[in-house]
Amino acid sequence: MRIQWYPGHMTKAMRMMQEQIGQVDCLIYVLDMRAVTSCLNPQFEKLASGKPILYALNKRDLVEQSDVALWEKAFAAQGKRCVSTDGTGFRHREKLIAELTELNRAVIDRYKAKGVRKTVRAMVVGVPNTGKSTLINSLCKSKKTVTGNKAGVTRGKQWVTLASGIELLDTPGTLPPSFDDPDKALKLAFIGSVKDEILDTEELAVEFIGYIRAHAPQAFEKRYGEGVFCDTDHETLNTVAKKRGFVLSGGLPDTARAARAVIDDFRGGRMGRIMLDRPGEGL
Repeated sequence: MRIQWYPGHMTKAMRMMQEQIGQVDCLIYVLDMRAVTSCLNPQFEKLASGKPILYALNKRDLVEQSDVALWEKAFAAQGKRCVSTDGTGFRHREKLIAELTELNRAVIDRYKAKGVRKTVRAMVVGVPNTGKSTLINSLCKSKKTVTGNKAGVTRGKQWVTLASGIELLDTPGTLPPSFDDPDKALKLAFIGSVKDEILDTEELAVEFIGYIRAHAPQAFEKRYGEGVFCDTDHETLNTVAKKRGFVLSGGLPDTARAARAVIDDFRGGRMGRIMLDRPGEGL
């Protein structure tokens, strides 16, 4: 399955970010913890131009705590400051603000020596559907940005001010212009970073079944029952449809509905905590 999606609004978004980068002190780089490596966009590292980066490993509630620890250790080993969060709650708010403050300690102290309180300005970046706007709203303890569990919700820049002397610039989710690694593109499609409307959902579900068969078959069987796997991934999708009672007139399996269920079950965490990328695979 070949995936390519780089609509015009992403070109405009990158241009806007390049125009605004001189106005910010640092970047908050939001990554979906299920697919950390796949969520890395080389354009963002170039965009930073040496500015400090705080990596926000989001959606930690969808992976095992042991995997969270492994990723935190991997970032620390490379001297990269990171904080893990679930994005939707307030419990990681203070930690993220503290990390952001420490990231900008030098400039804050420089202004303080002059008797000036420095307002830290951070640009929030990431590929679509990693939870940037939701994370900002949790930091604000209120809904100040538009959110949605799909790619392409945020289309323009949005400045948000926190009471703690921090201003955040929310930006549209932006993918690389092209994918050199088709496996990364697939994983981004699995987590909803690629617009569903441009994808063949049944083909995507079949690809996912192939992946889960090889990496976490027990999670799939726990969700759909033992014996769900057949000789081929297409046949497995048929079996899911039958097990769920998704049947068309004439008794044929409704594979379109089954495909949507498979993808939605993964994205919603109903198959359990599944990690797609592991440390050492490209960080």
